[in-house]
Amino acid sequence: MKNFWEGLVEWKTNASLMFTGSIILCAAISLFVKETAVSITVIASLLVLSAAGTFLQFLAFTDHIIKKMRYTLRMAVFAVSFFALIAANARIFRWFPFDKSRWLIFTAIFLVVFTGMTIGFEIYYRATGKKYDGLLGQYRRQREENNQTSDE
Repeated sequence: MKNFWEGLVEWKTNASLMFTGSIILCAAISLFVKETAVSITVIASLLVLSAAGTFLQFLAFTDHIIKKMRYTLRMAVFAVSFFALIAANARIFRWFPFDKSRWLIFTAIFLVVFTGMTIGFEIYYRATGKKYDGLLGQYRRQREENNQTSDE
């Protein structure tokens, strides 16, 4: 039961961060297109998207539900399910008119943003991994030096 509550708090925190980021992005886009207000339905759709999207991240990127899966397959599971969620949100909340050319643009934007974010996270994790590998190597050298001086 403790794990459930810890997971719930983590989900709530991440959903809140995603919702905040979505609202900031929506406000920036609204300013760019010279809108003076954001409708309550757009805010509601972003809330639904944030809550469900964070849950999809939990499912795809933790070992709580899916125990053993390669990272690339996890990315594919997340991308497909998240796109379906966003597309359903766009359709239900009528983010834009329903015609083929706009849906193709919507899909292209999703793919570009998803690819860009994936590359960004990969670069970040590789850089962080190299940093920690360096720190671990330094720790091991110091430990070996301390063991050698204590043996003498």
